[in-house]
Amino acid sequence: MSDTAIEASGLFKRYGELTALAGLDLCIPSGTIFAMLGPNGAGKTTAISILTTLIQPTAGTARVAGADILRQPEAVRRAIGVTFQEIVLDRDLSGRQVLEVHGRLYRVPRAELRRRIDELVHLVQLEAAIDRLVKTYSGGMQRRLELARGLLTSPQVLFLDEPTQGLDPQNRAAIWDYLRALRGERGLTLLLTTHSMDEAEALADTVGIVDAGRMVAEGAPRALAAGLGADVIRLVGRGNAPALASRLAAIEYVDHVAASPNEQLLDIGVDNGPRRLAEIVALANEHGFAIDEISVARPSLGEVFLKYTGRALRD
Repeated sequence: MSDTAIEASGLFKRYGELTALAGLDLCIPSGTIFAMLGPNGAGKTTAISILTTLIQPTAGTARVAGADILRQPEAVRRAIGVTFQEIVLDRDLSGRQVLEVHGRLYRVPRAELRRRIDELVHLVQLEAAIDRLVKTYSGGMQRRLELARGLLTSPQVLFLDEPTQGLDPQNRAAIWDYLRALRGERGLTLLLTTHSMDEAEALADTVGIVDAGRMVAEGAPRALAAGLGADVIRLVGRGNAPALASRLAAIEYVDHVAASPNEQLLDIGVDNGPRRLAEIVALANEHGFAIDEISVARPSLGEVFLKYTGRALRD
């Protein structure tokens, strides 16, 4: 496998007059976790469907694990694992049977298949339930079984479409641990879509924000958040807020000052919140502003997302 696990150039997908992808570009290094974020209808699932050869692009090219998605679709399928947004399991089979059927479809030798199943069942902690019918599994157990199925063929690249949707915090945390371990121990490349900002921040080396079928921002989560600029010191209190705001706005390290209409709340953008906190408090005291509450907030990935995609609701 090359140093690049997934590369795409100018991917378009149109359905009549609807454009689902409008020139998407991707370059994901091997052995990394890439989180694709975007509002509903942004094109995330369409992109995964193209990269996993389920649908063909209207235009553009892509390679996954070195294989061209159009000219070498079988090679792509041999190199990838996929879990979908909706759980897709035969509920009338046992967990073990689900894995055995998948392995036989991929022509995994019988002895090797048994070994891999035992290893993966242990990895996802389903030993006690693997011979029960899937219909008796909780949602979290089904997600873990799907993850085991996606890994059964020892893929080079794993695609995960909303892998923890609907799971409780314990199951989400457990799956995050599995994914980190897979990347660390096996050098697996993961591309996941998610609506969860904390999931992207916890897992991803790189985040890509997709909107209207295009990549509108890309980078490490912390770098994207830092790119928004100032930390924000919030003061809640009583006193001469306009005088304090005027004084703060004249300071070189203050990026902006915003006061609430009732003048009881001030948001102060500064270059380094913890370092400037003591001085801000001293200035508040000098200008007769009695502080009731104080907090320091740094820009978050959620704020980056809203900057590039807006606040309007999407269908």
